[in-house]
Amino acid sequence: MAETIDLSGDGGVLKTVVRKAKDDAIAPSESLPLVDVHYEGTLAETGEVFYTTHDDNSIFSFEVGQGAVIKAWDIALRTMKVCEVAKITCKSEYAYGAAGSPPEIPPKELKKQRELAAATKEEEKKKREEAKAAAAARVQAKLDAKKGKGK
Repeated sequence: MAETIDLSGDGGVLKTVVRKAKDDAIAPSESLPLVDVHYEGTLAETGEVFYTTHDDNSIFSFEVGQGAVIKAWDIALRTMKVCEVAKITCKSEYAYGAAGSPPEIPPKELKKQRELAAATKEEEKKKREEAKAAAAARVQAKLDAKKGKGK
């Protein structure tokens, strides 16, 4: 059974790893703060999904630690690596507060997040550049081979 980790120290943000990342996977940092995230938000009491990026395969991008998202995300995503999947459960003070975010999220509702740190933008750009360079090298090798046969 997966271990639940108290990320906030007061039980306000709990993380349970669903799928570990590879050992060499990168994590958000000050130099790589931009992340792409797949997530599903559910209400703790009912299990009702109030939002998911999986239905339309969209990705939510933001910079970790800038206050652009709920506090629980800023705390949790700092502990995650690319391709890690975790269930994040948070108290209202780490999400939308006592008022909630009506009508989807009722007041004082505990919220669960299932998050996938898909990739940092910088890492994704590097992978695309490497793939392009490898493809160009293959094309060049084929051209060189054809030139060699024609001599």
